[in-house]
Amino acid sequence: MSRSFDLFVIGTGTAGQTVAQKCAGEGWQVAIVDELPYGGTCALRGCDPKKVLVAAAEAWDWQRRMQGRGFRCNEAQIEWGELLRFKRSFTDPVPEKVEERLTRQGIATLHGSARFSSPESVAVERTEYRARHVVIATGAEPMPLGFAGEELLATSTDFLELSALPSDITFVGGGFISFEFAHVAVRAGARVRILEMLERPLAAFDSDLVALLVATSRELGIEIETATRVTSVHRRGDRFVVRTEGAGGAAERETDLVVHGAGRVARLDPLDLEAGEVRRTKRGVAVTEHLQSVSNPRVYAAGDAADAGQPLTPVAAMHGHVVAGNLLRGNHKTAEHRVVPSVVFTIPPLAAVGLTAEQAGREGLAFDVRFHDTSGWYSSRRIHEERSAAKVLVAKETGEVIGAHLLGHGAEEAVNVFALAMRAGIKAAELRRALFAYPTKASDVPYMV
Repeated sequence: MSRSFDLFVIGTGTAGQTVAQKCAGEGWQVAIVDELPYGGTCALRGCDPKKVLVAAAEAWDWQRRMQGRGFRCNEAQIEWGELLRFKRSFTDPVPEKVEERLTRQGIATLHGSARFSSPESVAVERTEYRARHVVIATGAEPMPLGFAGEELLATSTDFLELSALPSDITFVGGGFISFEFAHVAVRAGARVRILEMLERPLAAFDSDLVALLVATSRELGIEIETATRVTSVHRRGDRFVVRTEGAGGAAERETDLVVHGAGRVARLDPLDLEAGEVRRTKRGVAVTEHLQSVSNPRVYAAGDAADAGQPLTPVAAMHGHVVAGNLLRGNHKTAEHRVVPSVVFTIPPLAAVGLTAEQAGREGLAFDVRFHDTSGWYSSRRIHEERSAAKVLVAKETGEVIGAHLLGHGAEEAVNVFALAMRAGIKAAELRRALFAYPTKASDVPYMV
């Protein structure tokens, strides 16, 4: 049996939904498919549920910092079961709501594993669908690690569904996932360690601010080992044994849970891209500036599945709009990846937008570095935040901000001020003259530049 559509979308996350809805709104016959519950990573297995857990950890940390400063709370604790039930109040309704919304718009909603059967058709289970265009928006999955026993590692999805929090947790890899979940778990009473194979974790962020975050994390009790490579994981009774190689030689540790936090890759293997004549790279589907496949013009890719931009939800949403516009009106929109803020939702959070000093140096740019230890500023002192900082890069020739890096309470919001300034070409001198409501985190911005 075969059916035909104008557009066939693979993946129901942010990018896939955006493309499907925009094209259906213009009268296209659209089908969308997912083998997982509708909604995508951010809403179900990533940003949104994670931030619910972070909120509880933030509440715990507020009371810790404010003890003896006009506040008393002797029994504050995170109750994991209650927290997970609260988290599910956000995630459980999502699949049905997303599918209902898509169906109301006349989109055919399908379930199952999709794969290309030819350059112009996709098979889902035993049914083949022909389409004028196909959009690949399948998101990402944990990257292969290549050591014995890697199948024993829990994923970030598994962590978000734990019915009870183990007392000892080991995170493999020192990226977003490991640091964010470690900051939650240690405040919920677990013993936590992070094993990172590189010399420093969070390699995409400013090294000075990462060092401050690492120091804060260690003071909380999180064990962080760098230049440490995991060589194998195996079971020993109801626990796991993690073997490593590091500067001190080989070692092994027992733990209750091992979590994969070593990065993600585009989820493309099940699609049989060869049958669709769709070329890929290590990062994702190889695309042009219009997010069109370089090898099959019928196909576009968006979000984490595309070899373009950072694997972040706002980028996926932007990709969805770009792809939809190009499908509906011909290739005229391009993806803009120059100014994309990102945040590690630790406590305190670490935020960044634009270039790091290392990147700006490699590009041969002339710039000033404006670094401030903000722990003595009112915005940090009033909440007894012992480590906070800001590093802003300003181009010497133009006076424009080319990078902003923030650590501390409110960094996740203040970074958006810098992102807007960079996108609009607002110079550092203008930011210094700007009036912001006081006392707020944004009111610190003029003093940072």
